[in-house]
Amino acid sequence: MKIKAAVVDKVNDPFVIKDDIELAEMKATDLQIKMVATGICHSDEAIRRGDASLGYPVILGHEGSGIVEKVGSEVTNFEVGDHVILSFYADGTCDNCLKGMPTKCRNYADYNLSGTRPDGSDHFQENGHHISDMFDQSSFTTHTVVDQRNAVKVPKELDLRRLGPLGCGYVTGSGTVLNSLQPRPGQTIAVFGTGAVGLAAMMAGKISGCTEVIAVDIVDSRLELAKELGATHAINSKEEDPVEAIKKLTHGYGVDFAVDTTGVEPVMVSAIHALAQGGTAALIAVTAKNITISSWNDLCVDDKKVIGVNMGDAIPGVDIPRLIDFYQHGMFPFEKTEKFYKFEDINQANADSGSGKTIKPVLIIDEDYQPGK
Repeated sequence: MKIKAAVVDKVNDPFVIKDDIELAEMKATDLQIKMVATGICHSDEAIRRGDASLGYPVILGHEGSGIVEKVGSEVTNFEVGDHVILSFYADGTCDNCLKGMPTKCRNYADYNLSGTRPDGSDHFQENGHHISDMFDQSSFTTHTVVDQRNAVKVPKELDLRRLGPLGCGYVTGSGTVLNSLQPRPGQTIAVFGTGAVGLAAMMAGKISGCTEVIAVDIVDSRLELAKELGATHAINSKEEDPVEAIKKLTHGYGVDFAVDTTGVEPVMVSAIHALAQGGTAALIAVTAKNITISSWNDLCVDDKKVIGVNMGDAIPGVDIPRLIDFYQHGMFPFEKTEKFYKFEDINQANADSGSGKTIKPVLIIDEDYQPGK
C-alpha cells in the first residue's frame, strides 16, 4: 500500500513529505491505522539532527492518534472503527513485562529504536529501499501498521486531534511523577523546563497533593501558563538563581523531588542541587550532554538520589486512560499546551517547537476528521 509520509533522508535534513512510501503488509496481530493527527516531540528532533539515530532515511513520529481501518486475524481487543492512541511496543513476555514494567522490556531498544519492526522486517520502503521507523509506529504518515500492543483504545466522543501526545510526552512527564517519584501530599517538587513533558510533570505534582509545585524556565510566557496549570511558584532562571530561589520557598531545605526535562548540563546540575536531604532528581530528557557532580558532597552526605526514567515508567493501557479521566475532570488540561498545524507545515511546526514558540505542535493529518464521529 502506498502512503504519504514525512521522511528525513539524512542527518539534519528537513522533513520532506513523499507520496510513494510503501507500507508493510499486516501481520496476524497488527492493526492498520488511518492517522488523524500526531504530536511532535523533542525526541523526534533529537533523531532528526543526529543526537540519536535509528538509521537514515527515517520516518519519525511517535505521538499518533487515528482510526482502525483493518485488524489482523489474531487481534482480539480492537475492531474496525475504533479510535486509538499509539505508544511504544513491548513484547509482554519478558520477565520485566510480566512484572508490569513494559518500559523496562528486555528488548525495548530493539523493538522501538532499531529502525525496524519487532521481527526485524521493514516497516516502510521507498523504491525497494529500507526506511527506518520509530516506536513500531512512525506517526508522521497518513497510514501506518502497528501491533495491537502499540495501541490504546479511547472514547470516540473525544477529539482525536488532541490526544496523540498522551502516548509519549504527557505520559512521560506525568508518569515520572505518578509512577516513579510518587510524592505524598504535603511534599514538594520543582520542574525544570516547562515544555509539554515538564508541564505534565507539574500537573501530576499538583494532582499528587504537593504543597509546593515550582516551575523553572527562561520563557515568561511558559511560566505564566505553568501558573495557570497549577504551579504555586514560577522562577525565571535567567533572572535569579533557581537553587537559591527554591530554597527560599522551602524553608531553606530544598524540594523533595526535582524533574529535569531540559537535558542542559547546568540545569540538570541545578535540579540536583535544589534537592532537600533525601530528595530525588529525575533526569528524563533525551540529550547528548553529560553532567559532573561530586558523589560525596552532592549525593552521599545529603542522601540524594538521581534517577533516569523511561517513558514515565508507564503502562500505556493503564496510564493513558487515567490521564483521560484526569482531563475529563478538569485536572489535566493538556490541551492548553497544543497548537494545530497542517501536515505540510511540519518543518515550521518543528521549528516552533525548538524555539519555544509552541509548546506542543500537533500535525493534523486527516483534515476531514470531525470530532465525535
